[in-house]
Amino acid sequence: MFISLEGIDGSGKSTQARLLADHLRASGREVVLTREPGGSPGAEEIRRLLVEGAGERWSPGTELLLFTAARRDHLERTIRPALARGAVVVSDRFADSTRVYQGAARADLRATVDRLHDLMIGVEPDLTLVIDADPAVALGRGKARGAGEDRFENMGLPFQARLRAGFLALAAEAPDRVRVVDGSGSAEDVAARVRAAVGAALAAAT
Repeated sequence: MFISLEGIDGSGKSTQARLLADHLRASGREVVLTREPGGSPGAEEIRRLLVEGAGERWSPGTELLLFTAARRDHLERTIRPALARGAVVVSDRFADSTRVYQGAARADLRATVDRLHDLMIGVEPDLTLVIDADPAVALGRGKARGAGEDRFENMGLPFQARLRAGFLALAAEAPDRVRVVDGSGSAEDVAARVRAAVGAALAAAT
């Protein structure tokens, strides 16, 4: 099974991806925990180009090409091999982030995003969980990390609000695949909601 977690910057999705992977491993499953951009050596090199530096470093169209190149390498070297041997893949972001960031919030490139995805990726997760968080709270959390990967956080609160609207719209567009998870409360509160959603999906798949 291929599961992705999505959400705005600072929503807690990275923490939830890790907690979910730990939970699935404890149940006896092989789990590959990965992330985007990144998840393979080549994609990690591209990640540094995308998440560091000034906001105007790349145009939305150039970002789209870089993200797609990273995703293709990630798919070839990490995701497909893991799925082929029967592992569960848990990815912190996948193509839905590009649909929202470059397709809607940064620019009106959704049609181009979808065409490029169909041409070069052609894979969707079996289940996508959008961790829904208040943009002001999430932005404060993201800034507090101080990891240096704050290019998108530096685009400000209005941008984060557009991202949230984009993810919620995407969930309404693809209800069979995308579930919205309330991201408020403690990490364990959210993890319980995530486990419930994944448990239902796994039960339905068996």
